[in-house]
Amino acid sequence: MKADRLLSILLLLQTRGRVPAHELAERLEVSVRTIYRDVEALSASGVPVYAERGRHGGIELLAGFRTDVTGLTADESRALFVLAAQGAHAALGLDEALGSALRKVMAALPAPHRPAAEATSRRVLVDASRWKGGPRQAVDLERLQDAVFADRRLRLRYRHSGATDRSTYTVDPYGLVSKAGVWYLVADRRGTPRLFRADRVRSATLLRDPVKRRPGVELADVWEVLRRQVEERPTGIDVTVRVRRAYSDMFLRLQAAWLTALPEDDGESEWLTAHLAYGRLGEVRGLLVFADRLEVLSPPEARAELAAAAASVTELYQG
Repeated sequence: MKADRLLSILLLLQTRGRVPAHELAERLEVSVRTIYRDVEALSASGVPVYAERGRHGGIELLAGFRTDVTGLTADESRALFVLAAQGAHAALGLDEALGSALRKVMAALPAPHRPAAEATSRRVLVDASRWKGGPRQAVDLERLQDAVFADRRLRLRYRHSGATDRSTYTVDPYGLVSKAGVWYLVADRRGTPRLFRADRVRSATLLRDPVKRRPGVELADVWEVLRRQVEERPTGIDVTVRVRRAYSDMFLRLQAAWLTALPEDDGESEWLTAHLAYGRLGEVRGLLVFADRLEVLSPPEARAELAAAAASVTELYQG
């Protein structure tokens, strides 16, 4: 464990330059005192590393020092080859670069680990796109990438879901996130974290102003906040339904986002009872896709909403 930690410190210092001791401690999940002991151990083994105390201090390697580290373990070697084979890298224009990088990594691997790494690339495939996702709006990530990597502010013309007009925002980008095959721009607008679907960005203009991010806040931090906001939205109405057993799998797949508990199953009844939570009453209309294979039991206003929706559909087609 200590050898792995020393190697991790060395690699972090090579890629990041000066790093505060408390940051190394957080990333490696040890105490600051342990980090300083590790620095002493690296120094004793001949690595030119030193620590500077103070407000702007940190741990740093002597300028120009590099080491070629190829001592990957078998699991680490396999992990590098379990990558999303389609989608993410192609959208960023990095497919060829990924292939070239993996070939170089393969050449640098210890000989005993190469067969396992090569087998992993042929036997394990990660495809982040959903089944039957349907056609999607073409996404041009080039300008968004430019803003993210140039640390510049961005002016967006953006179309919200269900809106016909477009809004204009000036944002401070943190980075790009691919979620189940959908790309999002994570940014601050006036100091507040916001999420923008890349396929709804109608134009993006790179501004001259430098980005203004909140101190100490990283992309992963902002994404976690936004992800929780989406997944933990307050509910407005609790709905109890019963669904025919034969269609329970389809029900679970389509309604997973609104389920508050798994359906109650006595193993005998034709119907299973389930509980759902929606943000607003109109969302229950999505249950009409199950036709007579599902019945809303309560509350009465949810039953009335479905009855009104069904009546309007009947009127449309009878007319």
